[in-house]
Amino acid sequence: MSSKTSLSPEAPKKKGKGKKNENNFLSPDDGAAESHSRPDYIFPLVLTSITQELFGCRADEDVTGEIPYKLIKKEDIVQDMKTRAAVSDFSPVKQRVLEYPEDELLLVFDRDFTYGQSFYLVLTVEAKENILKPPVQGDEEELIDADEEDEDVIIPKTPEPRPWISLGSEQEIEEETVKRIRPRLRYKLSRPRRDFCSPVCFSDRSARDGYVECLSYQDKRFNITEQERHTGVQTVHHTTDSSTQTLWRYPKNMWTQYEPREFSPEEKMHQLQSENMKNFITSVLIRLDVALQQNCIMNVFSDDWTALSEDDSAPTGKTKSQLKEYQSFTDLNLSKEKTISHIQWHPSISGVIAVAMIERFTLEERIDNSTKLLLNPSYILFWNLSDPINPQLQLECPDDVLSFQFCPSDPNIIAGGCFNGQIALWDVSAHVDKLQDTRSDGKNTSHTPNKKNDTPVVRYCAVSGIENGHKSPITDVQWLPETFEVSRYGIPVENTSHMCVQIVTCAPDSLTDNTVDYSTGERPTHNTGEGEEGSGLGQLRVPSAKQQNPLEHISTKLFVGTEDGELVYTDWKMEKDNDSGRLFSPKPTHRFVLYDTLINTVSRSPFFKDIILTVGSWSFAVFKEGLTNGWILQSCCSQIMYTVGHWSPSRPAVFFIGKEDGSVEVWDLLEKSHEPSLTQNISTASITSVRAKSISLKQHLLAVSDRLGTLHILQIPWTLRRPSANEMQIVKKFFEREEERLNYFEKRQTRHENAKKETNTEEQRKKTESVIHQKHEEETNADAQREYEEYLNLEKMILKDTNLLTADL
Repeated sequence: MSSKTSLSPEAPKKKGKGKKNENNFLSPDDGAAESHSRPDYIFPLVLTSITQELFGCRADEDVTGEIPYKLIKKEDIVQDMKTRAAVSDFSPVKQRVLEYPEDELLLVFDRDFTYGQSFYLVLTVEAKENILKPPVQGDEEELIDADEEDEDVIIPKTPEPRPWISLGSEQEIEEETVKRIRPRLRYKLSRPRRDFCSPVCFSDRSARDGYVECLSYQDKRFNITEQERHTGVQTVHHTTDSSTQTLWRYPKNMWTQYEPREFSPEEKMHQLQSENMKNFITSVLIRLDVALQQNCIMNVFSDDWTALSEDDSAPTGKTKSQLKEYQSFTDLNLSKEKTISHIQWHPSISGVIAVAMIERFTLEERIDNSTKLLLNPSYILFWNLSDPINPQLQLECPDDVLSFQFCPSDPNIIAGGCFNGQIALWDVSAHVDKLQDTRSDGKNTSHTPNKKNDTPVVRYCAVSGIENGHKSPITDVQWLPETFEVSRYGIPVENTSHMCVQIVTCAPDSLTDNTVDYSTGERPTHNTGEGEEGSGLGQLRVPSAKQQNPLEHISTKLFVGTEDGELVYTDWKMEKDNDSGRLFSPKPTHRFVLYDTLINTVSRSPFFKDIILTVGSWSFAVFKEGLTNGWILQSCCSQIMYTVGHWSPSRPAVFFIGKEDGSVEVWDLLEKSHEPSLTQNISTASITSVRAKSISLKQHLLAVSDRLGTLHILQIPWTLRRPSANEMQIVKKFFEREEERLNYFEKRQTRHENAKKETNTEEQRKKTESVIHQKHEEETNADAQREYEEYLNLEKMILKDTNLLTADL
């Protein structure tokens, strides 16, 4: 006897007119002839390849004609509709999904397009249960169906046997044969005596319901105490809970952690010197050598499936390598006549991004419109990808904010640097639920004429004093790591609270002969009285330890870009004057003159901590910390001024450069280093900030803001977000080769300078020797002449004394 499964694509099609059963479900013999009469509990869907990958229902891979069913969690479908809004493939059936009473919906793969599409969604619980657990049909109906099937049965012809031809596979079959090495298990099945000789009733059921759990029981005949269990333990950074379609009647999840029992030192020495240990090592030595050789030949931990698709990362077309527009955000009121100065993705809440809005005024215009600036406060807006119309949160600022950062130890705390030189802090812990919630009904009343915008406004909870801070706009704000603090003398000391409580700010203040001021604010000086009790800001009020231990392994050097186009490598540790004993800031260790205007970007690579990207005016350069003889990479002068730069968070060889004409350049050092791999126009105005974010393994987004106050969200293509297998090593070798090139040119220049000095010295020596030789010859001739004259005088005297001198002489 066999049962029929409702809505089963693999069921054979019958001749004749289909009919409905008493539960109003179409029977399988309806076929394609009834595709136009779709039941109400079924909704055909067209699922794109992206949706199939997200929900694990790829056609003919995850779901097939034999296994067409896929249970999808309701919350995943709702989250997809919130994230992608109208782009979601489930948006046509949104209301029915929200009204569905259970947590899982049934998705069926319709290979034969019975209802017009490749998939259909079951929208009632009764239909899902009848599909997964079909009812048993009556005997008469089955006999009728069997007679109808017999009419179309084609009796296959039995193939004639052929003689076996051996190709040498008997040995392989013998090696792969599973051999029993232990005695078979024995099971004893019993039934009550009252059921002896009673008739046995058999029935058919689905294989899915064939799960039978054999519970263990305690056998009193055995009494063995377990002393030690050998298990494999490995530490992991992240844990993930997942579920399958397997139906567990009585699940038991167990875990244990214990301290292993160890031998004493005497027992260890005895075991190491025993004959059993020597015999064991001798027996496994060959296998160990083979395993070590295999590890040297290939990486046994590599993902072969990922390596198979390595060639897919190569650019195959323009559309696959272009940045695709995903969403754009702008507010008609708050973004009007304003510029986005800085953007940051929320570090812990996916899909939330914050932008800082400032007025598009010059310094003279800000002075003339000071009254307007006081009446119209500046804001930091929080946008959610699920709601492109209204911001989720507004942070009121004391002045225009040029830069802000989330606290690494507590993302609810935000620090921002203002145009007037103040530092402000915000606490958004009371609005985390607002940021995490997304629109559930697709309706928003904040933009209707009769409704008022209900976006909450958060006022800053702490602000620094104007008289003790910067006198110029703060261009950058960075939180110090929670691993250390900096004392008033610039010495890194131990941070006992293990929380980020110090901020480093940068502003173009003019102090003595420096163009950049570096200041470390330990704590805010003014408090507004809001959010004091029960807020996350109280965690930052942890007092420093009285006796803090200095840390020697912390580097106190940093890179700073100036308004004059200089990259300065300096140290914030104070130095002591030997004469007066006063502390003073040290002079910069190195200074690189590269640009003719201000440097707008100084960013460390997320993969190489000693690699620095700098962007300014018409070019960009890549520096390596510790290399003092120049930059390892510099671009040629561009026709359009560069405004901002940002490293890719997923690929070590890729970074993005924003330009003044509204375009974005994508540089891929693996492809080419003399020109960008991609140049794409994003806006008609200048690009002000660029930030990339990894939403998931299959979705990376690039946030780009412009001078008109519009935030553009772009999808990064597969070729720009997925690194190659050895990209890290290739880029590292590229930087090392450039470093060797710089060192080679420096050594060659040193040799040339030394050779030039030696040549000049030799020429000078030859000139000196020539003058000395000429002088020596003249002196010799003069001495000879003088000696000759003395000889003549002596001759006259002798001749005169001997009366031999005549008058003729």
